[in-house]
Amino acid sequence: MRRTLLILSLALALPLAALAKDNDIDKINGTVRVENGQTAGDVSTVNGAVRIGDNATVEKASTVNGSVELGDKSQAKEISTVNGGASLGAGSRVTGTVETTNGSIRLNRGAEVLGKVSNVNGSINLEGGHVAKGIETVTGDVYVGTDSHVEGGILVDKPSGWFSSRRNRPVHVVIGPHAVVQGTLDFRREVILHVSDSATIGPVKGATAVKFSGSEPPSID
Repeated sequence: MRRTLLILSLALALPLAALAKDNDIDKINGTVRVENGQTAGDVSTVNGAVRIGDNATVEKASTVNGSVELGDKSQAKEISTVNGGASLGAGSRVTGTVETTNGSIRLNRGAEVLGKVSNVNGSINLEGGHVAKGIETVTGDVYVGTDSHVEGGILVDKPSGWFSSRRNRPVHVVIGPHAVVQGTLDFRREVILHVSDSATIGPVKGATAVKFSGSEPPSID
């Protein structure tokens, strides 16, 4: 009886497993799209972009040599790119991490990342977004814009290997009006740190905060 139940359970599970696998989208040399309101599994490509429409849901979105765009009010568990940027639309949500190697990361208003946001090279820009487990970069400028919220602090790590050739360029970190950064701002290389006089930040290591008023800090060019 137990053997019969086990066989029956496996038989019933097979179509579900096949459906989950069929729901993945994998491509080489081209853009992958998930249309507005659709649901998909893992979405990936090589030498192309991944574009997720508005109000869509995916598991992992990833690419090599391309960008990932998550639409407004869409959801993903994880986003990763190599040689490409990542953009999260307004009100979107990523329950895991957002990672790029050589590429910028942008969170539009209301976008939320429950894991870490990190890259090696490329700017990180929050426009009213929320990051729950910190921001990490090596050579990228960081802009925590108006009303943004970062938990877990900010780490700008010391360059190594190929990226050590960019050692002479200081990283620019801006904490904008009414933004909140909880945790340590840890800078292990030269950083120019501008903090709005209406922002709230944690302890700073490796840099001296320069206060500014208004919407933007003075130009450093």
